[in-house]
Amino acid sequence: MSLGIHFSFTRDLLPYVYTLTKQLILRNLNILLIEDNVAIARQLLEFLAGHSWQVDFAATGSQGLKLVHTNIYDVVILDLNLPDMDGLDVCAQIKQGGDINTPVLMLTARDAFEDKAQGFGQGADDYVTKPFEFRELALRCQALARRNDLHRNKQLHLGELRIDLMQSIATRADQPLAITAVGFRILVQIAQAYPNPISRSRLLHEIWGDSPPESDALKSHIYSLRAALDKPFSTSMLSTITNVGYKLVLPDD
Repeated sequence: MSLGIHFSFTRDLLPYVYTLTKQLILRNLNILLIEDNVAIARQLLEFLAGHSWQVDFAATGSQGLKLVHTNIYDVVILDLNLPDMDGLDVCAQIKQGGDINTPVLMLTARDAFEDKAQGFGQGADDYVTKPFEFRELALRCQALARRNDLHRNKQLHLGELRIDLMQSIATRADQPLAITAVGFRILVQIAQAYPNPISRSRLLHEIWGDSPPESDALKSHIYSLRAALDKPFSTSMLSTITNVGYKLVLPDD
């Protein structure tokens, strides 16, 4: 069972801590928290959500692995002491094969050098021991996501589709796509999710953060994007998944 976290601030100070830390946090993140201690998880979920970050929660290693392989996360916060499997094994399975590049931040009371060496040996990207400050955890998550962005491929190639992330240019079959800036950002999110779909709520969060437009702007942008991406061609790439969201479809799918 995971050990508790010692807080250096009271609930009355949480709004101040949110404000102070958010001054240093520039990017919205999508986080997966794998932690079996419900009390600790609830506190972490509340704190991280204070940055307008989306946080999914898994209480077991198997639940966490299922979420990792069905969603896209900027960072996985992984407790080592899980009820069904060791966190080291969870980390190894996340990193296995190299098709998932999500940074893993290990969260544990094991503070011996040998424990840390084991964690990094299984592919962990960072290691935080309990007790810790929530502000530091948030900054470490941001740093891991930023570092991962720097190493991410700046060009996406999916069938006929080519996306240049540096120049904000997209082409299909070597033909430039006339899409808006928002349409380009939506296309990038859908392309980076491939072969999985991306949910409507995730798109709204990625494009507009915690201030989505009142009207159904996403639907209008999807319509315009589909007109540019699919209408001039014989086959469609942008598919709507009912009650889920959107995904790209390639000829070989």
